[in-house]
Amino acid sequence: MRRKPSAKVGSEGLTHTRLAIEDELGWLFRDQPTEDYGIDAHAEIVEGEDVRGRLLALQIKGGKSWFSEPGPEGWWFRPDAAHVRYWTNHSLPVVVVLYHPETKQCHWQLVNRETLVETSTGGWKLLVPAAHLLDETAQTPLKDAAEGDPYVLRIRELQLARPWMEMLAGGTRLLVDMEEWINKSSGRGSISIGIDHEDGHDPEELVTWQFFVGPTSYADAVAKLFAWADLDVHEETYDDAEYDQYEAECSIWDEADQFFTESFDDWRRERIANGIRPYKNAEGEVDCFRLELTLNDLGKAFLVVDKFATEGDRQLTGDQ
Repeated sequence: MRRKPSAKVGSEGLTHTRLAIEDELGWLFRDQPTEDYGIDAHAEIVEGEDVRGRLLALQIKGGKSWFSEPGPEGWWFRPDAAHVRYWTNHSLPVVVVLYHPETKQCHWQLVNRETLVETSTGGWKLLVPAAHLLDETAQTPLKDAAEGDPYVLRIRELQLARPWMEMLAGGTRLLVDMEEWINKSSGRGSISIGIDHEDGHDPEELVTWQFFVGPTSYADAVAKLFAWADLDVHEETYDDAEYDQYEAECSIWDEADQFFTESFDDWRRERIANGIRPYKNAEGEVDCFRLELTLNDLGKAFLVVDKFATEGDRQLTGDQ
């Protein structure tokens, strides 16, 4: 089966947007699951070593067809009503990114009531300026758009994590895989969330993004990233990996007989006391972690409040 040209250009748009976010702006880029209607990725603002949960939601479109309707010093982008409704009610500021395959440039525009224009037929259009390149010139306006009161930023993060909370509440086992480049001072690495189907295979990956923690340890940083869940090492992974380490360090062979200098429980006791820890190291460069999420009191309470805010009956007030 041949790949459609439109699919190739769409993939290029995602790739070039990622490069612009990571290389031009120095921020973090997170792919989003396909279940997030109308949002392809998130960009997280980074200033030096400061990562405070300031996020933008990105809708990315690639191809010459998106540049077929010229507007005043740019191009008109025409979203459907369902997308407009979704974007204007989204918990994050939404940015439309158009990628041109010939110029290899990404152009952007914020989606809000000021930038959206209602047409005479009841539809909507959005002017994407040619001057809005996704490069260092976009840092200030996009950073300003992502700013917010710390309270609002925390609520946004909980809202974005709601699908994972709901999966945990429904009995799905979710695992967090992290890779930390231990010889890099930036604290950069990768993190992914996946489903443990308890079939002996690796988790089914749901989403992966780059992680940036600066001098903070990964064990401390991951607890803040998943404030709505308790984290512990994934028992099945660590049992197997640590027994292999134990055997390599503590076993002695006398011809065909194998002896151990101490019991596995004694050898492992100190490691367990350290809490979150890597289960292996790859070539002295990358520490690998696999943790399991368990919904905590904050996560459970948020689901109750969010359900009420979304579906609950209107409350009586004094003026009713």
